[in-house]
Amino acid sequence: MSLIPRLFPEEPAQASPPRPAQQIARGTTQARYHHFALAVAILTEIAQGTVPADQVLYHHFRKLPQMGARDRGIVAESVYGVLRQRRSLAWRMGVGEKQWNMLVAGFMLDQDWADKTFVLKWLGNQGASQALDDLARSTDEAPLAVRANLPDVLAERLLRVYSEPELLALCAAMNQPAPVDIRVNTLKAERADIQQMLDALGLTTELTPYAPNGLRRHDRRPLFSLPAFKEGLFEVQDEASQLVGHLVAPKPGERVLDLCAGAGGKTLQLGALMQSKGSLMATDISAHRLEKLTPRMRRAGLSNVRPVAITGMTDAHLKRNKGMFDRILIDAPCSGTGTWRRNPDLKWRVLDLEELNATQGALLEGAVRLLKPQGRLIYATCSILPEENERIIEQFLAHHPDFQLLSAAEILAEQGITPPHVGDMLKLDPAQHGTDGFFAAVLQRVAVTVEADKDVV
Repeated sequence: MSLIPRLFPEEPAQASPPRPAQQIARGTTQARYHHFALAVAILTEIAQGTVPADQVLYHHFRKLPQMGARDRGIVAESVYGVLRQRRSLAWRMGVGEKQWNMLVAGFMLDQDWADKTFVLKWLGNQGASQALDDLARSTDEAPLAVRANLPDVLAERLLRVYSEPELLALCAAMNQPAPVDIRVNTLKAERADIQQMLDALGLTTELTPYAPNGLRRHDRRPLFSLPAFKEGLFEVQDEASQLVGHLVAPKPGERVLDLCAGAGGKTLQLGALMQSKGSLMATDISAHRLEKLTPRMRRAGLSNVRPVAITGMTDAHLKRNKGMFDRILIDAPCSGTGTWRRNPDLKWRVLDLEELNATQGALLEGAVRLLKPQGRLIYATCSILPEENERIIEQFLAHHPDFQLLSAAEILAEQGITPPHVGDMLKLDPAQHGTDGFFAAVLQRVAVTVEADKDVV
């Protein structure tokens, strides 16, 4: 049941017009009241549950098929804007961090999408006037966690890794909407040709700074209806994710395993890097997510990919491949702290790092049995927390003297890829690289023995 009738039983009959500088706020008064109400309802639902913000938005928009793209954009930007700036908005206005109606009103006023008279009529509360006036308040004297728009516990955890200026710069970058990066499918097209084709359609792109097959767009117009996408000439994939694929660096003819393939974004890239030659097994414990890979690989023109749903690391499909793989990519389940640009709701979820760490370690241990002598394990997360990254690698190496850490910088440099601040491990973040936050490490087996089977999951 929609929360809108309960939250907003009446709408004011009139309101002042929005400021003309912002086209996004134009429209009928009734429509703009609905934008406010729907954004508040969605934020309330996100805060009360565990469903990701994008899925909550999708669910609400599906129930409103008459709602145009521009109106959906206003609501989505309001929801994501409040999630990004929740603490600083609340602090500036002197209101609670879950007073969603006040936070939405403050965000829209802050963005110049509406004026104060309109907002006050919508709120129906003249007592809100002072809170809206306080939006002009600076956060210079606010606590660090407020300025960073983080929960206290996350701010404290990250201050063990970053200096205060570094953390503020990182969080400022995380609070910006992410661009849309695409990866050109080199089995079917060249990057220059796709860029020229998109430019001719008025879809301006720029080259990704580091990924050799990537293009970047800074507006959100959808690309999925384009013939070039339907023909498999490109996929949407963040540059950081593309760089992980280049760190795997699979060769044509090899046997490769994408252990946590999900819907197959990295699988498609690995298949293209292999020139569709060799064997690429894509596994996941979610058969539903894996189902999405089959039409994608057909569209991409890949014939070497085999999707396999598994029950865990002791699944028979994996046991039959003991010691068979040249390279194994583990895109491990993680906190997603590197994806706050796209998923700002994750900042406000309770983290269970202990459970995540257990899963991450178990995946590495299970993958050891599947790897050939001299084979490579590539461990990756979209996390910026050392507990999920460096610590996991350190623990693994301490228990596996038959493995060594290879230099991520050298592997990428061999392909002409030279992002700054990359050493033995790949650590990317939006402040330094303009990408999602990502981590990856390459571990190579140096001994010739393959461990006996043992249950790890």
